Amino acid sequence: MHPKFALHLFLFLIALTVTGCSDGGKNKPEYVLRFGHLANSQHGWHQASLKFAEEVKKRSNGRLEVKVYPNEQLGKEMDVLTGLLVGSADIMITGESLQSWSLPKSILCATPFAIRDSDHLKKVAGGPLGEEIEQHILDVAGFRPIAWFERGARNLTANRPIRHPEELQGMILRVPAVSLYVDTWSALGAKPTPMAFSEVFTALQQSTIHGQENPFALIKDAGLYEVQKYCMLTEHVKSWAYVVMSNKKYEILPPDLQQVIDEAAAVMQEYEHELFLVQEKKDYQFLLDQGMEFIEVDKEAFRKAANRAVMEAFDADQIDLLNRIQQVE
Repeated sequence: MHPKFALHLFLFLIALTVTGCSDGGKNKPEYVLRFGHLANSQHGWHQASLKFAEEVKKRSNGRLEVKVYPNEQLGKEMDVLTGLLVGSADIMITGESLQSWSLPKSILCATPFAIRDSDHLKKVAGGPLGEEIEQHILDVAGFRPIAWFERGARNLTANRPIRHPEELQGMILRVPAVSLYVDTWSALGAKPTPMAFSEVFTALQQSTIHGQENPFALIKDAGLYEVQKYCMLTEHVKSWAYVVMSNKKYEILPPDLQQVIDEAAAVMQEYEHELFLVQEKKDYQFLLDQGMEFIEVDKEAFRKAANRAVMEAFDADQIDLLNRIQQVE
């Protein structure tokens, strides 16, 4: 072999080795987690999810990566919950839909008229009762709550003003696939229809349904103000949502990366709360500017009718937990 050729070959092999080492990636993550949710990329949930991903990457020195998928990219909520169990997803944001997984205590995070205000919510979700609900979710379903987000109060929207439950008669109303919501709105006189959130705009546009109920943020982000004229300030549910992780996936992580998840989740929760307080006011003003009219309702009439439905739907343990929630000062 010619000496010059041998030298070039030697240098080429060295370069190839160096490149291979570089590409083999000391920065390549050891674990990748898929985080899905239903909100769009402007929503505070998505911004908080990205904050979580950023914190995880930083605190793990790149060993752990979180990929965030908004807009139901990993599937509808119930599909992603299933995905957590079978491994097609790892983390998601959910709330009252957990009831469908034989988790009776989980519905307390979104029971009509159970929570009085934001301060009451923090004391419940962030206190011993919240821990009890979280442990219940983990023990029964294998979903590990790693954080909770305060949600804006749910309000009814329609194309006619509604001030009293009697005016709901015959109204086809979209609700999440949660039996308590179906029971409650049936008791209030409406015809509740479970439907995925991504289908709501078209259904309203085509008058397949007449109304829906959601917080200001989701009304705004889904553009529902384009197809709904009135927003009734029912504030019938003040709730929180959980960020849940597959416990199976959590437990296969080394202890130091479990700690990274826990610490990053705490940062995410605080960050989301800051975003929520600012955004709630902005969203209200935005909807007002877009021409939505806000209607004051007879809340006591709504509360009484809803309470009857809740008492009929709840078992003794749920009623006991609800009473304890309402006693928190």
